[in-house]
Amino acid sequence: MSRAQQLLPIDRSQPDEVYPGMELTDRHREALEIGERLIPGPENEPDVRVVVYRPKDASGRLPVLLHLHGGAFCILSPDTFAGMEANWSLDHHCVVVSVDYRLAPEHIFPAGPEDCYASLLWTAANADELGIDLDRLVVTGGSAGGALTAALCLMARDRNGPKIAYQALMIPVIDDRLETPSHHAAEGAPGFNKAGNEGMWLHYLGEDYDRSNTSPYAAPARAKSLKGLPPAFVQTNGLDPLRDEGIEFAMRLMAEGVEVELYNAPRSYHGADPLDPRTALQAARVYNEALHAALNRDAT
Repeated sequence: MSRAQQLLPIDRSQPDEVYPGMELTDRHREALEIGERLIPGPENEPDVRVVVYRPKDASGRLPVLLHLHGGAFCILSPDTFAGMEANWSLDHHCVVVSVDYRLAPEHIFPAGPEDCYASLLWTAANADELGIDLDRLVVTGGSAGGALTAALCLMARDRNGPKIAYQALMIPVIDDRLETPSHHAAEGAPGFNKAGNEGMWLHYLGEDYDRSNTSPYAAPARAKSLKGLPPAFVQTNGLDPLRDEGIEFAMRLMAEGVEVELYNAPRSYHGADPLDPRTALQAARVYNEALHAALNRDAT
């Protein structure tokens, strides 16, 4: 058994399950157009599956939310979060494009972020068909999806790609160096902990990857500059091994002139129930309010 599998076991024998409370409902199916597409992937790579949600009663151009799901770069899919994405489309009156990027360890970096970038290009190129307002293009993701969100913003800046209006990072993976106090404090913590954090990076990068020169598109904390990135919302959890790297990234964004809203949810783990359930409700409210404000601002 590899070191990565010892630290973070990946079991492909069972299909990903929908998270409790995130199932599609009759209300979703009645109110939304929900469709799957296979879109062009990166050059010389397979097509990428995306799931698109749009309110049936919508007219005109809607804001668009590009969702990059979490799962330690190794598990889960858009289907895991279907009900949440459907709620976003209805509650924020927007089109949601959810990306089914390739997973590690079968597809190590840079497969994931390159699939996400291909999805960004497709979304922008098909704005008329999708009926979306590209001035209100928001990208979001939690955990590994937060890393992919930050990486996508860096890639779009560096490659002169489509303009991203806002990035929302939920308990994001940011730094592969694993040197923070919160990482070391999470030894044996419930849910995603110190061992899982170490195993995740080995799965994602490959055990022979040169970690002395990690790409910022893998670990956004490695970026030399964060100037010119979109305004951001960053949420961290107080008992999460990723807490400190998320806070540090938000502070770097601020220092380099990027507008940032930062929220730390106390007494909360990563991938386990919080010690105080009210904390999770408050965190969800703050996150959704940030998304709603970004998606529904006046188009410029």
